[in-house]
Amino acid sequence: MGKVAVLLGGNSAEREISLISGRAVLAALQSQGVDAHAFDPAETPVWELRAQGFERAFIALHGRFGEDGTVQGALEALGIPYTGSGVMASALAMDKWRTKLVWLSTGVPTPRYRLLSPGVIAADVIDELGLPLIIKPAREGSSIGVAKVNTAAEFGPALDAALKLDPLVIAEEFVRGRELTAAVLGDMALPLVRIEAPEEGYDYQNKYFTDVVQYHCPSGIAPEAEEAIQQAALRAFQVLGCKGWGRADVILRDDGSFVLLEMNTAPGMTGHSLVPMAARAVGIGFEALCVQLLASAALG
Repeated sequence: MGKVAVLLGGNSAEREISLISGRAVLAALQSQGVDAHAFDPAETPVWELRAQGFERAFIALHGRFGEDGTVQGALEALGIPYTGSGVMASALAMDKWRTKLVWLSTGVPTPRYRLLSPGVIAADVIDELGLPLIIKPAREGSSIGVAKVNTAAEFGPALDAALKLDPLVIAEEFVRGRELTAAVLGDMALPLVRIEAPEEGYDYQNKYFTDVVQYHCPSGIAPEAEEAIQQAALRAFQVLGCKGWGRADVILRDDGSFVLLEMNTAPGMTGHSLVPMAARAVGIGFEALCVQLLASAALG
């Protein structure tokens, strides 16, 4: 593998989670004899990777500047192979609005939505999408800035909060059903993980810092439904141009239909993370998963 940089931390709103993911990956790689070192782009300029003799990069950065094509472009220019998707797919998947445009044009099911601007009339959006609805910044992750709007009075504050994080904001219909995640590893869809969150939801705090969320893998849903969702996730991954690994968030309605919410191209690798959970279900332990991902590092 040569000298490997585990990129972690960074400048995004998800820095805290990236540090946890990156340290876990670093320990796993080192335990397998890989010459791996932590590298935080918020503290050391990315161009120092070449000067310090790094030959590969494991991207454990989350959010902007790490998952959006920015660091991928820098690594391309430096000629350092890296894990995960390339520049285009990373940028596209980070943008929930443009992801929807691609998915809708290729038959991937996704919730109805409306692009929002500061002067939008709340009643128009509510008439179109109904209540409750979801407001989210288009280019954040880990549920940062996401709000469930239950009443018209909640619409304005939720929009204002999202706009502080990103000028590009979408409203999305609220889809009731079972919450699932569909991981992709290479060209293989992994077993689904079913998420049971408390009433307040699967938010940033509950995702990473509590033990109130329950995870089920096997998912417990009907085998034919699982197969359909896995195939849809694989297609959603491919039409965005993703490679290496990814994770789609899915809602399965009671009537058996389902929608994909978004695609994550640099999924979490914390103790609560879902891709390692799905990989374990097919006999791939955390250390082996990290080595497999590193071995797939490439340019372009």
